[in-house]
Amino acid sequence: MGGCYNINVGVGQGLALSPILLALYLTLFLHILEKHLKILKIPISMLSFVDDGLIIAQNKSIPILNSQLFCSYNVLPNLLTDFSLVIEHGKTEIFHFNRLHGEFNPPPSQPNSSWRPYTSS
Repeated sequence: MGGCYNINVGVGQGLALSPILLALYLTLFLHILEKHLKILKIPISMLSFVDDGLIIAQNKSIPILNSQLFCSYNVLPNLLTDFSLVIEHGKTEIFHFNRLHGEFNPPPSQPNSSWRPYTSS
């Protein structure tokens, strides 16, 4: 995208214009990322919450799922560099949800039948 430039003006964080400008900037980035992942045939969905992103992968095979997440996460740094953005790897988390119930994923507990919600009467 070009070289580095010194910028001495900008829109401060917390101003009403900040999230609008960020949304416009990230929309192009997310569109390009989606195209890259489609070319690589990686079935990943992306969600963005202002400056936080969420990569969603779904597969019954954990090795395939891990491979999809690994590949999609490795596409990000080069693309983000092109947009002068960075990933804070220390804030990056992976969650795995599984519908199977076992020792590490027990079924949801049933509410106690004696429990009643509070009412003012």
